[in-house]
Amino acid sequence: MVIKTDELPPAAPADSPREPGPQGGGKARPGPAELPAVMLLNGDCLDKKSEEPKENGHEEAEGGDESSGQEVIVIQDTGFTVKISVPGIETFSLQVSPQEMVQEIHQVLMDREDTCHRTCFSLQLDGNVLDNFSELRTIEGLEEGSMLRVVEEPYTVREARIHVRHIRDLLKSLDPSDAFNGVDCNSLSFLSVFTDGDLGDSGKRKKKGIEMEPIDCTPPEHILPGSKERPLCALQPQNRDWKPLQCLKVLTMSGWNPPPGNRKMHGDLMYLFVITAEDRHVSITASTRGFYLNQSTAYNFNPKPASPRFLSHSLVELLNQISPTFKKNFALLQKKRVQRHPFERIATPFQVYSWTAPQVEHAMDCVRAEDAYTSRLGYEEHIPGQTRDWNEELQTTRELPRKNLPERLLRERAIFKVHSDFTAAATRGAMAVIDGNVMAINPSEETKMQMFIWNNIFFSLGFDVRDHYKDFGGDVAAYVAPTNDLNGVRTYNAVDVEGLYTLGTVVVDYRGYRVTAQSIIPGILEREQEQSVIYGSIDFGKTVVSHPRYLELLEKTSRPLKIQRHRVLNDRDEEVELCSSVECKGIIGNDGRHYILDLLRTFPPDLNFLPVAGEELPEDCRRAGFPKPHRHKLCCLRQELVDAFVEHRYLLFMKLAAIQLMQQKANRAESPGPLENGACEAGASESPEALEAAEEGASGLAKVKELAETIASDSGPAVDPKSREVIQNACKAVGSVSSTSFDIRFNPDIFSPGVRFPESCQDEVRDQKQLLKDAAAFLLSCQIPGLVKDCTDHTVLPMDGATLAEAMHQRGINIRYLGKVLDFVLRSPARPQLDHIYKIGISELITRSAKHIFKTYLQGVELSGLSAAISHFLNCFLSSFPNPVAHLPADELVSKKKNKRRKNRPPGGADNTAWAVMTPQELWKDICQEAKSYFDFHLECETVDQAVETFGLQKITLLREISLKTGIQILLKEYSFDSRHKPAFTEEDVLNIFPVVKHVNPKASDAFHFFQSGQAKVQQGFLKEGCELITEALNLFNNVYGAMHVEICACLRLLARLHYIMGDYAEALSNQQKAVLMSERVLGIEHPNTIQEYMHLALYCFASSQLSTALSLLYRARYLLLLVFGEDHPEMALLDNNIGLVLHGVMEYELALRFLENALSINAKYHGAKSLKVALSHHLVARVYESKAEFRSALQHEKEGYTIYKSQLGESHEKTKESSDYLKCLTQQAVALQRTMNEIYRNGSSANIVPLKVTAPSMASVLEQLHIINGILFIPLSQKDLENLKAEVVRRHQLQETSKAATRDADTTAAATAPAGSREEAASSLLPGDDPPTLSSV
Repeated sequence: MVIKTDELPPAAPADSPREPGPQGGGKARPGPAELPAVMLLNGDCLDKKSEEPKENGHEEAEGGDESSGQEVIVIQDTGFTVKISVPGIETFSLQVSPQEMVQEIHQVLMDREDTCHRTCFSLQLDGNVLDNFSELRTIEGLEEGSMLRVVEEPYTVREARIHVRHIRDLLKSLDPSDAFNGVDCNSLSFLSVFTDGDLGDSGKRKKKGIEMEPIDCTPPEHILPGSKERPLCALQPQNRDWKPLQCLKVLTMSGWNPPPGNRKMHGDLMYLFVITAEDRHVSITASTRGFYLNQSTAYNFNPKPASPRFLSHSLVELLNQISPTFKKNFALLQKKRVQRHPFERIATPFQVYSWTAPQVEHAMDCVRAEDAYTSRLGYEEHIPGQTRDWNEELQTTRELPRKNLPERLLRERAIFKVHSDFTAAATRGAMAVIDGNVMAINPSEETKMQMFIWNNIFFSLGFDVRDHYKDFGGDVAAYVAPTNDLNGVRTYNAVDVEGLYTLGTVVVDYRGYRVTAQSIIPGILEREQEQSVIYGSIDFGKTVVSHPRYLELLEKTSRPLKIQRHRVLNDRDEEVELCSSVECKGIIGNDGRHYILDLLRTFPPDLNFLPVAGEELPEDCRRAGFPKPHRHKLCCLRQELVDAFVEHRYLLFMKLAAIQLMQQKANRAESPGPLENGACEAGASESPEALEAAEEGASGLAKVKELAETIASDSGPAVDPKSREVIQNACKAVGSVSSTSFDIRFNPDIFSPGVRFPESCQDEVRDQKQLLKDAAAFLLSCQIPGLVKDCTDHTVLPMDGATLAEAMHQRGINIRYLGKVLDFVLRSPARPQLDHIYKIGISELITRSAKHIFKTYLQGVELSGLSAAISHFLNCFLSSFPNPVAHLPADELVSKKKNKRRKNRPPGGADNTAWAVMTPQELWKDICQEAKSYFDFHLECETVDQAVETFGLQKITLLREISLKTGIQILLKEYSFDSRHKPAFTEEDVLNIFPVVKHVNPKASDAFHFFQSGQAKVQQGFLKEGCELITEALNLFNNVYGAMHVEICACLRLLARLHYIMGDYAEALSNQQKAVLMSERVLGIEHPNTIQEYMHLALYCFASSQLSTALSLLYRARYLLLLVFGEDHPEMALLDNNIGLVLHGVMEYELALRFLENALSINAKYHGAKSLKVALSHHLVARVYESKAEFRSALQHEKEGYTIYKSQLGESHEKTKESSDYLKCLTQQAVALQRTMNEIYRNGSSANIVPLKVTAPSMASVLEQLHIINGILFIPLSQKDLENLKAEVVRRHQLQETSKAATRDADTTAAATAPAGSREEAASSLLPGDDPPTLSSV
C-alpha cells in the first residue's frame, strides 16, 4: 500500500536535519479517513520478476516491457494503523507507512486541528521513547493497532523558541502578508476564490443536478469582448478568509529577556508580553515546565508567578484560559486552516515574488522582528553547530551512491534540498550586501572592488575590478560573466561526472547591482590564487598550466558537451594540453576534491557578434548584416544550439553516406570526391540522387548506420575499403573531428583574444573556425526561420515576454537576436498571422531596453530616495503626463556635513540626485538608442503613447513586464496612465523592490524518464499503461522535489487529461485542481501556464455539471490573458469559443454570440479565412442563431462553414456531409417559420400556428463541441477494433524503429516532445486518412 504521494511532501533522509515547514510543520496531510490507497503498477502492465527486497524497502523489478526501457520500482510497504493517545483529547487512529520516520508523525500532530498547539513532546510505545529519526519498521513491537502515547517533555530555550514560532505561524496561517512580502517561500493562490469550495476532494462536493439552477452568467464589463479597460485590482481579488480573525493584539518578546542568573536557576527560559483582544496586558514566563503568568509590567520586573498563574504546557492552553476571544477565534482559525487545500499552504522550493500587492496593515510580529536582527542565516537554531558549511553539503550530496533507483532518489532529493536552501541563503546574503549590512573582507578598497563573506558564502559584485576583463568589454563583460559561468555550472552539473566538482553558484540582481554568490573551496582563502590553480589560466591564456587528473576528468565531459581536446601555447611557447577553455580553472581544495570554476566559456563563441579581422562569415550571416560588434566579447552559442547543430550535421552525414553507398551500388560512377566543408549542404541538397535516397528510405540509412558502427568499433579488415572511404568522405564533409565515425566537437578557445595555438595544429584550427562559422550561419538560416514557422503554425504559442524568450532559448536562439527575429517576422509572408508574436517581441524589446537603462539609473540612488526614484522612472516610462517631477528626499533628512572620503559605503550609497532630472523624452530616446545598439532594431517612438499607438501595445502589460524583470512591487490600485494632468505613479505606489535570482535547477532524472515513457505510451494509444507510468513518475517527482514543483504541475495536468479521457471525471478534477494551485504558487498567478491550467479545469468542471464554476474559471482565464497580452491573441479564440459554448449551454444566447463572433474574427485573422478552425467557428455561431430562431443568420454562417469544408476536405468527407445535413435541417426550419409567418399575416390572430421546435442545446451536445475545440476526440471502438488498432500500431512501430535507428529519433522525438505550450499537444495520430482519429491531445 502506498500513501498517495501527491498529497505528501517526502520525508527527509535520515541523515538530514528536519526543519518545521510552514504553518505547523507544513506537512499538510489528509486525515486517516481520506488516505487513498494506490497500487503503483497494476499487474497487467509489466511482468515483475521478484527479487530480494533492496534496502529502503524498494524492490527493483526488471521492466518486462522493452519499449519503456525503464527499471520500474514497486514500493513494498503495506501501510498499517496505529492509535495515538494525546492528553486531554480522545484517542484517534492514524494510518502510517513503514518507511516513514517517527518525525513525520510529529509533523502530522503539529498540523492536526486538535493537536497543532503542541511542539515539545515525545512519542512513547510501552513506556519507551521513540527516536525521531528512526524509520517505523525498525521499531520493535510497533504493529497494526499499537498505541503510541504523546508525552509532554520539559522545555529548553530552543524548544521554547520553536514553540513560540510555531504558535505565531498558526496565528498567521491564513494571513497572506508573507506571500506579498515574498518571505519563507510563501506565494499566492486565488483559485479558491473562483471555485468557492466547489471542488471538494473528499466527497463533500455539492451534488448539482443536471437541472438548471439559476446562474448569474454576466461577466464583469471589463471581460466582455471589445472592452478597452484593463483593471489591475481584479488581479488579486480579496479572499474572504483573509479578513483575519484577531486572536491577540500583540504577542512579542518582553524587554526583560534574557532571564537574570537567579531566575535561570528557577527554570525561567524567556519572557513574553501579550495584549489580548480584550485589551488585557499580561507578562508570561516560559519555563522548563511550561508557560505561566508573572507579575512583571512594561516598566517593573517582578518574575514571581501571578495568582492564578495558569501554568500550562502549551502557550495556547494558557491564552485560552485568560482570553475568551482568543479561545473562540483560535478554534475557528484552525478549522479554516485545515479546510484549505494543502497546496495552498505548502512552501514552494524557491521564492516566488508578486509584482503587485494591496496595502496591508503592518502588524507587530515578534518572530519577524527577531529574525531580522539576529543573523538567522537559514535554520541554524535547528542545526547543531550553527552556520552551515554550504560547500561541504553541496559536494557531499553529490558523492552519495547512485547505483540503483532508491539510492538515486535519495541522492537527487538531498541535492535538490541543499540547492534550494543554498539559493534562499545566497539571496538573503546578496540583499544584505547591497543594503550595506555586511562588512567587506577588504574594507579599505573602493566600493566596487569589495568582496564579502556571510554565512560561509562568498559574494562579489559584477564590476571589472582589476582590469580582468579589459580585453573583453570591461564592466559590461564583468556583468555578463556570472550568468555565463552559471550556465557552465548548470551544464557540468547535468553531466555529473564522478570526481569533478563545481561551486554552488547563484546570481542575484538587486537594486541595479549584480551579485555573484558562491560556496567557498576549502583553503582557497589562505593562499594566493596563482599557487592554487593547477589547471587552466588566471590571465586569459598568457600563462597556462595543465594536470593529467583534470584532463582525465574533463575528457569524460567532452563528448556530451561537444568540447574538443586541444593544445595551446603558454608564455614560454610550450604546448599545453587542455580539455576546456583556458579560463576554466582547476583547483584542488584542502578537502582533496578537484574543483573547476570560471566556466564562462564552456560553449563556443558566437561569431555573429564577434568581428575578427581577416575572417569572413558565410553568405547567410553577411546577408543578415553580421558580424556586428557587441558590447562585450563573451557572446557564446547556447547549448541548445550546439545540440541542434550537431543533430543537423548528423542527418546530413547519414544522407551523404547513403547517397555515396547507393552510387557505388548502382556503379553509375566512382564515389565522388569529398565535398568541401562549406559546400556540403549545397552538394547534398542539389544532387538528384538525394531524392532517390529519400525514396530508398530507411534501408539505405540503416546500412549506413550499421557500417558506421562497424568502422567506429574498428573491427579490422572486415570492412570493404570503398565503404570505409564513404564514411571518411562523409566525416570530412560534415566537419567531424574523427575520420572513422561521426563526432563533432568545438574548441572553445578559437577566436579567444590572447590564446595562441601551436603550428602543428593549424589544420585543426582552420577546420574549427569553419565549424564555428557554419554554426553561426545555422542559427540564422535554420533556427530563426524554424521558430517563426512554428509560431505561424501555432505549435508555439507565447503569451508574454517570458514564454517568447523560452521558445527562443529552446531553439538555441539568444535574446540578443530578438531584433533579427522581429525583422524575420516583418518579412514573413504570413505577417498578419504573426501579429501576436510581433507585439510580444516589441514589448519585450522595449522593456528589456528599459531594464538596461533602469539598472544604471538605480545604481545612483541612495536608499532614502529609492521609492521616489522608481516611481519617477515608471512615470517617465509609462505615464502620458508630459513633465513628471521627481520628489527628492526632504532636506532635513539629508546630512549637511557630507564626508567625502567615506569609502565603506554600501554600494547603493552614492550621494547623488542625477536620477531626478530624467524626462520622458530623454528616457524614450535612450530606449530607442538601446534597442538599436543592443538588438539592432529601429524603434521610432518618442513617447510611450506613440509606442502604444504604433505597435498596439497595452501600458498595463508593459508595466507587468518591467516589474517582473526588475523586481519592482507596486500597489494594487487602478492607475490612470493616460491622464495628462497628473503623473500615474506617486512614491507611495512603489511598495518594494525584490531580487531577481538565477540559480541551477537540479533535475529528477529517473522521474523524468518515467514521464517521457508515459508520454510515449499515450502517443501510441496505450492510455492505461501511459497513465500508470505517469502516476509512477508523479510519485518519483514527489520523492525528489517535495510536493511543489513545475514538473509535478505538468505531470498532474497530463494525469488529469488521461483520467478525463478514460471517464474518471472526479479524479480528473482533483488532479487538475492541484495543477492549477501549483501553477499559481510556483509560476505566478498570471503566468501563461496558469491561464491554460484554468481553461482545462473549467472544461472538467463543466463535464461534472458545475456550470457556474466553469464560467467563473473561464472568465478568470480571459481576464488574465487580457492583462498579460490583450485581446488579439490566437489563444483568446479558443477561450472565447469555450465561454461562448458554456453560455450557449445555459441559454444566454446574446452573450454567447458576443464571445463566439469574437472567436470567429480572431480565428479568421490567425488561421486564415479558409481554415478548418474558422469553419468550426461558423458552425458554433450558426448553432446559437438556430437556438434564437434566427434562421437566416444561421444559414449564412453554416453555408460559410460548408464552403470551407467542401474546398478543404472534399464533398465525400464526413465533416462536409455533416455540415450539408445541418444546412438541410436549418432550411426546413426556416421554411416552416416562413410558413407560420405567412399564416399569421393572412389570418391574423385566429391563425392556426404549429409550435416551432426550437430547443435549448443539451449539455451532451455542448460538451461534445467543447471536446472538439479543445482537441479531445473520443473514438468509440469495439474490443475487436481495439485489437486491430493495437496490432496496426505495433506494426507501424516496428517499421518506424528501422528508420528511427537511422535518423536518430529526429522526427519521432519532435512529435513526442512537442513544446509545452502547443494546443493540440501532439495528439496521437493512429491511422491514415484525411482526418486521422486522435485519442487525445495529451
